[in-house]
Amino acid sequence: MLITGFPAGMLACNCYVLAPRQGADAIVVDPGQRAMGPLRRILDDNRLTPAAVLLTHGHIDHMWSAQKVADTYGCPTYIHPADRHMLSDPIKGFGPRVAQKAFGALFREPKQVVELDRDGDKIDLGGITVAVDHTPGHTQGSVIFRVAGGPTDERLREEQTYEEVVFTGDTLFRQSVGRTDLPGGSGRDLLTSIVTKLLVLDDDTLVLPGHGERSTIGLERRTNPFLEGLTT
Repeated sequence: MLITGFPAGMLACNCYVLAPRQGADAIVVDPGQRAMGPLRRILDDNRLTPAAVLLTHGHIDHMWSAQKVADTYGCPTYIHPADRHMLSDPIKGFGPRVAQKAFGALFREPKQVVELDRDGDKIDLGGITVAVDHTPGHTQGSVIFRVAGGPTDERLREEQTYEEVVFTGDTLFRQSVGRTDLPGGSGRDLLTSIVTKLLVLDDDTLVLPGHGERSTIGLERRTNPFLEGLTT
């Protein structure tokens, strides 16, 4: 499997691209602000065609370019129904400072929207099976995506191979967790989501977060100060 990514926009949201191989259909995860340029280069260089846009949640830094990517390539956007309203009004739930900087930006839903309304569901996209887990806490509609592991690009590659990869959005970061002080956030729900959906995964599961560097479930279990004392 090909997995690559890049930080997009002023908040450096990690946008990821995954595909079973070069010259195949691809999945785009969280295309943020100014993501279209670098995304197009990755797609062209690897002869990839987006089959879906997956959103871990509806905050503006994660979905800024979702409509443009989805409608340009004629593919659906997947989002949890609790966060769907943010596709057309993402600023309302994010905070006044970002709203000020983003003033004048117009948002609308992509032409094709699919709601991720079944916790634990598996969907087949572009030859890849994606497991979807609902992880409320950062937002009410936050989700994580799990896929079988495989080779990655130089930015993500390590000597170790991973049987499973999880895209955690803003639920879990390297030695940190997502903020819960924005509308729809809940610290209790966030920690419950982490315990029941992430800490149950194998230690060697590769964590690809919405911001910052990659990690593993085992590393977070041992070193993340926000997870001290939490048990599955």
